[in-house]
Amino acid sequence: MLETAELGHTVSKSAFDRAEPKLREALVNAQYALLQGRHKAVVVLLSGVAAGGRGETAKRLAEWMDPRHLRVHAFGPRTPEELARPLPWRYWQALPARGRITVFMNAWYAEMLRARVSGRLDAAGLDALLHTTREYERMLAHENVLLLKFWIHLSKEAQQARLAEPDRKRRALWGASDGAWNRGRRYSKSHELWEHTLRATSTGEAPWYVIEGADARYRDLTVGGILLDTLKRATQAPQGAEDAGEGAARPVAPAPRAIDNVKLVRDLDLRQTTDSETYERELPRLQNRLAELLQRKRFKRRSLVLVFEGTDAAGKGGAIRRITGALDPRQYQVVPVASPSDEELAHPYLWRFWRQVPRQGGVTIFDRSWYGRVLVERVEGYCSEYDWLRAYSEINDFEQDLVEAGAVVCKFWLQISKAEQLARFRAREKIAFKRFKITEDDWRNRKRWPDYERAVADMVDRTSTELAPWTLVEAEHKRFARLKILRKVVDRLDEALDD
Repeated sequence: MLETAELGHTVSKSAFDRAEPKLREALVNAQYALLQGRHKAVVVLLSGVAAGGRGETAKRLAEWMDPRHLRVHAFGPRTPEELARPLPWRYWQALPARGRITVFMNAWYAEMLRARVSGRLDAAGLDALLHTTREYERMLAHENVLLLKFWIHLSKEAQQARLAEPDRKRRALWGASDGAWNRGRRYSKSHELWEHTLRATSTGEAPWYVIEGADARYRDLTVGGILLDTLKRATQAPQGAEDAGEGAARPVAPAPRAIDNVKLVRDLDLRQTTDSETYERELPRLQNRLAELLQRKRFKRRSLVLVFEGTDAAGKGGAIRRITGALDPRQYQVVPVASPSDEELAHPYLWRFWRQVPRQGGVTIFDRSWYGRVLVERVEGYCSEYDWLRAYSEINDFEQDLVEAGAVVCKFWLQISKAEQLARFRAREKIAFKRFKITEDDWRNRKRWPDYERAVADMVDRTSTELAPWTLVEAEHKRFARLKILRKVVDRLDEALDD
């Protein structure tokens, strides 16, 4: 793969001067067509050999296109804020909205390769990250992000010549910092690593383009031409084909049809209750224990993510208040999840949730969550079957990232009977300060009760993992439900902090 980039391609100055104005005009026109259509976002990832000219290429693209709608994002060493979050967090923050273009320099591939060359990552760890990367990039493609990956390559001799260049400003444009000298000395050792990485991550959704970087005019025209072709395909795709990648039909896995899995919900013993004396004794004890655990020194390297889903009127709000009543307001945030905003709709589905994950030492409580895709969006037909089916694995990957970053993830489904829901709906209509809680959507959802049962059962089947298991809560009696939730949070934290 890399050998093909060492063929000595060159473009004369006169040929470049003829081609550049036409390419520049076409790129700007395609950029505005992308902006007007707002069907796709474009990420141009520039990686490659040190001193290959990534900085020059990024500068050229910014000159050729309208800089108001193109952003160049260079990733350096992680900041304390980034170190306190899951590994992909910094990249999620920088993703462009649909209709816009972002150039990523020194993104996830540079980070992985540096860790492997320095010995901080072994071969097995690299392969695990490459697998995760393929899944991440596949998800981006499904979420209407066009990812163009360019590896700017140089032969060893060409790299050494550039590293010897005395003009420090020019070396900086090439991306050849003083630290590149050491990487240059490891060229032969790294070559096999580069090959392995590119072959392992060049997929149909996100292929690698290996470009020779020795001749700057050839390099920039080639990158610009590939970007132009991609923008044209994105803006000329037939109506309705945007979600299908290149307009081709996507396979749909068979929907789950496990006959007995609804028993997970239907067989819950909703008669369980707690007397008031026990509740008044246990509630403050559990709240104090929770507060104590969150003040431990070890928790400063961990975080807590609480996810509340459940039947309408099952008591999520009351349960959340019993948890926040034990916490320092500076330590937590509650995220009520409603219909996505226009900005959120312009990004991948999980983007709005990634933005809310807590830093180490923090707590985030989601009142409804990313599971909306496999619940209300599935049942109400707000997304395609393909989208909600692929969401299961994407959610599992997301939660694995959270756990690997130190988060304790507790997920609760609160279940009540249909009769109890009706009683609570009617009570809310009669109480002035609770009327806002009952909407037409609640009554409509009630008519789809069997559909939601199946969706919940499938959700628990497919996303209750060892790292982030579901807890089904019998919520017919509120005191019982609140204590069960608090006990589970305390137990999970206690176990995590004692590891």
